[in-house]
Amino acid sequence: MTFPLLSCLLTLITPTVHMPLTQKTHGPRLFVVNQGDKTMSIVDPATNTQVGVVDEAQTTMHGHEIAVGPDGRSVFMPIYGDVGVGSPGLDGNELIVIDWPTGKITGRIDFGHGVRPHCAVYSKATGMIYITTEIDNTITIVDPKTLKIVGTIPTSQTQSHMLAITRNGQWGYTSNVSAGTVSVLDMQARKTVTVIPISKSTQRIALSPDDRWAFTSDQTQHTLVVIDTKTNTISKRIELPGNGFGAAATPNGKWLLVPIPGKALVTVIDLKTLEIVKSIPVEANPQEMLVRPDGKFAYVASASSNKVCVIDLKQWKMTATIEVGKYPDGLAWAN
Repeated sequence: MTFPLLSCLLTLITPTVHMPLTQKTHGPRLFVVNQGDKTMSIVDPATNTQVGVVDEAQTTMHGHEIAVGPDGRSVFMPIYGDVGVGSPGLDGNELIVIDWPTGKITGRIDFGHGVRPHCAVYSKATGMIYITTEIDNTITIVDPKTLKIVGTIPTSQTQSHMLAITRNGQWGYTSNVSAGTVSVLDMQARKTVTVIPISKSTQRIALSPDDRWAFTSDQTQHTLVVIDTKTNTISKRIELPGNGFGAAATPNGKWLLVPIPGKALVTVIDLKTLEIVKSIPVEANPQEMLVRPDGKFAYVASASSNKVCVIDLKQWKMTATIEVGKYPDGLAWAN
């Protein structure tokens, strides 16, 4: 979504918590980035209610994605800019660290210039936070303990928007939106291994739980592209009912859930047969997916409805909605 250019200056304000945080030190918690009002919602999944709202402390720019650090209480949010991918506007140059139990911004990492930092991923295998830095065509590596930039990895492509990393921390995959490609990265050697052509435009990237497959959505053909991670080649294209977006797999490795924003659906793909087996109606404009670690429920941010939809993975239907902020997007989980 594109937001109007409000100012040419970035003005910092004192971070505030818009509503009191309840059960401050207790999880689990679901976090939701609200692009439209530049806040982060804190949701109690036991009651499916918003229990806190943290101001990003930005007057013009906003974050899109978040990652929870190794301590389980620090949320890392890159501040992307004031527009959507590919649109002219302000380029974000920092990452903020939020202590979610208190709602306070406890750290800022300055990239030194506008890089449009977007997707943050924490790798348990390496202990590092990885951030897509679009303008530089790189992944920036941040040590979450020292809050220092410790290196970069070139993607060799423009608009490297989203990132997925294998469980062992060895390989990374970026979806490069306008380039229409996927970059395969050696995260340890810090280099691009190969670039896989997809289409004129591609969105999002996800891995199967066993890292056997990578998935990205072709934005020109209504297909989900399946990449064989052993050969780094396209294995299959799965026809979707519309343009796909942020897919997520269930922890048991059986299912992949793919939101279809234009149809208000989440499609379910059998990871054994790589075929669609069902579609679940949800609220308008579903985008990012997150599956709970216990595999019982999934959450999808329905941007146009200002809600997060709760999907019961036993009943295979939407069983609740959670009122959050304007234009919810990125999701993360803390136990």
